Amino acid sequence: MSELVPAGFLNINKPLQLTSHDVVAAVRRRYRADTGAKKVGHAGTLDPLADGVLIICLGAATRLSEYIMRGRKIYRARLTFGETTSTYDAAGEMLSRSDTSHISRSDIDAALPRFLGEISQIPPMYSAIKQEGKKLYELARQGKTVARPARNVTIHGIEIVAWRNPVLELTIHCGAGTYIRSLAQDLGAALAVGAYLSGLTRLASGEFTISDSIELDTVLESDDWTQHIISPFDALSNYDRVILTDDEIQCLRQGRFIPQKQSLLAQPVFAFDTNKRLIAVLEPREKHWKPHKVFPS
Repeated sequence: MSELVPAGFLNINKPLQLTSHDVVAAVRRRYRADTGAKKVGHAGTLDPLADGVLIICLGAATRLSEYIMRGRKIYRARLTFGETTSTYDAAGEMLSRSDTSHISRSDIDAALPRFLGEISQIPPMYSAIKQEGKKLYELARQGKTVARPARNVTIHGIEIVAWRNPVLELTIHCGAGTYIRSLAQDLGAALAVGAYLSGLTRLASGEFTISDSIELDTVLESDDWTQHIISPFDALSNYDRVILTDDEIQCLRQGRFIPQKQSLLAQPVFAFDTNKRLIAVLEPREKHWKPHKVFPS
C-alpha cells in the first residue's frame, strides 16, 4: 500500500454510456486499492448519454462537493427538432414527430432570447430530484408522471454553433441546477415542432475545464495517477480564503470561534494552514468566524 493519497479532486472527462456512479465506483476501487481509503463522490451528475467534465471528490474533499457544484457550467449541446421523447433525450421512447422543413435560423434566433437570464424551468421526470421521498426517475420507471414544481435557473448565454435542419448545436453558459434536456424540450415547444437533446458535452464546471481533464483510464491504469489530484486550495481559488496560525487552528478544532483578521462578508470562507492544507469552512458571525466544517489534520 502506497503513502496515503491526499484529499482532493479529479477532473475526469467522463466517457459516454457510463453513469456518474459508474465512474465513482471505478475510481473508488483504485483509490481503495492504493490507499485503503474508500470515500469517493462526485460534484454534479452527468447523464450516461453526456460526456465531459465530471468532478470526482476524494477523501475529506467529498464534504466540499456542495461548494464545487455552485460554479457556472458550460455545455456543448446538440438538439434534434421534430421529435419529442419521454426522457427529453435520445434514451427515451419517442412520443411525437413533426415536420421541421419550415424552421429557419431566424426562427431560432427569435426564440432564444426568452431562455436567457433567470428563467423558470420544470425538471424532467427522468431526473434525480426527490419528491415525496422518491427520486423522480424511480416514479417514471413505474410509469408514473407527477406534477413537478418549476425552479428558477440562470442561463448566462447561448451561442449557436451550427444549424443544419433539424439539428442545432449550441454552446450554453448557465448556473448550477440547469437541465439542458428541459431547455431542449422547451425550445422545441416554443417553435411548435418539439425537440430532444441528442448530444451533450460539459465543457466546464466552475474552474474545471475539459482542456485540463484526464481520461478515466489514466486513473485506472497509470501508476502515477495521483499527480492529477487537485488540492482543495487550488480548487477553491474562486472563494475567499484565509491562512491561520496554529493557535487559531486549535481553537477551531475545539469548536470555538476565532476573531476575524479581515472583514469578509461572503459565505463561506475557507481556512488553510501555512502549508495550504484545508482546516475548516468558516461562517462570519459579527467580528468572529464560526467553524461550520472542520477537517482532520
